[in-house]
Amino acid sequence: MTKTFVSNLLLIVLLNLVIKPFFILGIDAEVQNQVGSGSYGLYFALLNFSFLFNIFLDFGITNYNTKTLAQHPQLASSQWGALLGLRTGLFILYSIFTLGMAMIVGYKNHDMSLLAVLVVNQFFVAIILFMRSNFAGLHHFKLDAVFSVLDRTLLIVICSYLLWFRSSDQPFQIQWFVWAQSAAYGISALAALLVARKTIGRTKLKIKKLFSIVILRQSFPYALLILLMMIYNRMDSVMLERIHPNGPHEAGVYAQGFRILDAVNMFAMLFAGLLLPMFARMLAQKEAIQDLVKHAGSLLLTASSVFAVGSFYYAEELMNFRYHEHIEEAAKTFQLLILSFVPISLTYIFGTLLTANGSLKYLNIMAIFGLILNFSLNFWLIPKHGAQGAAIATLATQWFTAAAQILIAVKIMSFGFEKSFVLRLVSFIIFL
Repeated sequence: MTKTFVSNLLLIVLLNLVIKPFFILGIDAEVQNQVGSGSYGLYFALLNFSFLFNIFLDFGITNYNTKTLAQHPQLASSQWGALLGLRTGLFILYSIFTLGMAMIVGYKNHDMSLLAVLVVNQFFVAIILFMRSNFAGLHHFKLDAVFSVLDRTLLIVICSYLLWFRSSDQPFQIQWFVWAQSAAYGISALAALLVARKTIGRTKLKIKKLFSIVILRQSFPYALLILLMMIYNRMDSVMLERIHPNGPHEAGVYAQGFRILDAVNMFAMLFAGLLLPMFARMLAQKEAIQDLVKHAGSLLLTASSVFAVGSFYYAEELMNFRYHEHIEEAAKTFQLLILSFVPISLTYIFGTLLTANGSLKYLNIMAIFGLILNFSLNFWLIPKHGAQGAAIATLATQWFTAAAQILIAVKIMSFGFEKSFVLRLVSFIIFL
């Protein structure tokens, strides 16, 4: 299984290394340069607002489906149509709740129209992630790798034309970026559905009441965990835009630093995507998992440490390399944010292991404390320190939750690491 993990990891990392950094630093950053930090900051806050209530759209179905199919692959052809129907019904609930909450917190007119399109985009993304969960659960890792980059590839093509090759002199509008996402995500979702019909089997979109109730009950712990983690990972920019006197500007500065963290975070997320079905199948078959945890953990920890430490010392150069304004301010925020990449990487290893083991109760308790810590720190630090205050809250929360997950995993799974192995990792980080 370790060999399978490494070979498929190389493929998915290679594809993502070609596509996603160019999108993040080439397309997304150029959009901010052209529309300005204020407009982009509002878009960034609305985007993260659309993530906050993703629980009603996903309800833990993606992780539940991956784990279930990895352990019982024979269920794939019989249930994916019903799960797709359930997900469509959840989209209606998600849309009503998200737009309703947006009106309550004070978004109006233009903001609401932009958020409405982002809500639709979240549905397309949810379909893509659901189909990828089928591919990953059945260990079709090459298909999962292709669909992990297809939407971004299409978005690069569309936005490259709009940013650099169109003949019109009209300034680039943030709305164009959102509509381009709609086209790219929609095409990718349709392609994933067509491929699934060939690889898994034909099905009909249907909603089965009893089946849906059973699935929602079984996936609720996953849903609660996703909700809690989504809030404490995404509330920073929303709180910045809402409670700071110069909210859109501070959110834009925060986005400049967060963008690179988000880019490298995508690579760490690839580990979780591969490890969840592998851990689930190994645990179901009573196989030893310590070697896979050790190899994946050491690989991701060393890589994240190298990137985080290097980026910390060259923060101003990195900001100056891609942005035109607020360089010094963004660099200070980025220094704090990028150090959280190390604990985030640890979460993708040990949080994934605990999810595969079904230890959702402990993970949810951990996430509740993480949410309380993050909200408290943001509420205290943002009014005075702005984007840097939000970055401090992120760093503290990520280290707290990562440490908690490691301790829970070691205790529940009853395994440990050799002192020499731990000493080598610690020595390496000190050397950096």
